[in-house]
Amino acid sequence: MTTRSTNLMHRSAVSILRLALLGSLVMGTSLLLAAEKPAAHGQAARLVQLVRNATKGFQDVSNVPAGYGPFLGCVSGPDHGAMGVHYVNGDLVGDGKIDVSQPEALIYETRNGETKLVGVEYIVDAATWLAQNNNTPPVLEGQSFQLVGIPNRYNIPAPFFELHVWAWRHNPNGAFVDWNDHVSCSVQ
Repeated sequence: MTTRSTNLMHRSAVSILRLALLGSLVMGTSLLLAAEKPAAHGQAARLVQLVRNATKGFQDVSNVPAGYGPFLGCVSGPDHGAMGVHYVNGDLVGDGKIDVSQPEALIYETRNGETKLVGVEYIVDAATWLAQNNNTPPVLEGQSFQLVGIPNRYNIPAPFFELHVWAWRHNPNGAFVDWNDHVSCSVQ
């Protein structure tokens, strides 16, 4: 009986120590993640503000600058959300550069009879970018671009890097997520 009691106490002590260790790991990880969030949020807020400053004059679709034109119509999500209508500047797409003040695409949505700017997309040809930048994907104000390969749903014949910035319409999934649940292709 003494051996059985000793074994039970030993197992209980080991279980308590494991739980304590697990708890300290979880708490430590939570503190580390919490410490990282303000910096990441600060960078995100900075990029959104830079985009707003660069595009504030293009709020209404009638103010789209020269060189931009509608591309593909309204783009809706594969399972939720949408992007809206992209007005793309082909010269900027092909120049192999990323400039926060000159997004390659302005994104508009029609709601209540008005077509307004909701965000932008930075786009660069992957081969051109990689040849100029030592095979490193683009990063803008701490935000990494996504690679879109071929074939793709847009029928664009070459891989490209892209980054969405929802500067004028809140995206509940994040300011840099492709699909925005608060954007719709149904004209209201």
